[in-house]
Amino acid sequence: MPRINAATVAEHRALQRRAVLDAARDLLAETGQAPSLAEVGKRAGLARSSVYEYARSRDDLMAAVVADVFPGWADRIRTAIAQAPTPAEKVWAYVESNVAFFSGSEQRVARALGSVVDPAILHGPMQEFHTALQEPLREALRELGDPAPDAVADLVDAMLLSATSQLRGAQHPEVGIDDRAAALAPLRRVLGPYLGLPATD
Repeated sequence: MPRINAATVAEHRALQRRAVLDAARDLLAETGQAPSLAEVGKRAGLARSSVYEYARSRDDLMAAVVADVFPGWADRIRTAIAQAPTPAEKVWAYVESNVAFFSGSEQRVARALGSVVDPAILHGPMQEFHTALQEPLREALRELGDPAPDAVADLVDAMLLSATSQLRGAQHPEVGIDDRAAALAPLRRVLGPYLGLPATD
């Protein structure tokens, strides 16, 4: 009888868990509601009994999605900031990547999670998400020589929330490039001179 490789089994389980979480996230984005385990299994191509190996209930599944998506979102934005070559461009990368977040499927997932998940479960991951993003922004502002990086970081966030209010409230499946450009334009007009960014057409 062939031996079962423990690494292969672990890899298989990791792939199945990834499929379950991706299916749950996609269904959340599409419907705005917490999917059943049967719906997740169907989307992931797994039997419901297989889904039960990773979540015993809908609430367990949503908690697992929360634990999975927030660090991933933060990593993507932090990576965009880290790849920018100068402090000023790091600040603008923070702005651009946040606008992309607010206009993408991630925001629909976040909005759905806010309506279907216990606030006590959401509070910790959301705080960690905000902190994870604020740290590189504030560091970039310090490198830029700003005398009050904490206050300016809060102002940048306030401007982002104002500029993306329509994007965050959008109910249609996809926000277009023109919508994102419209959100970025006033931010560029205000922040561009401060950051010393080249003017755009």
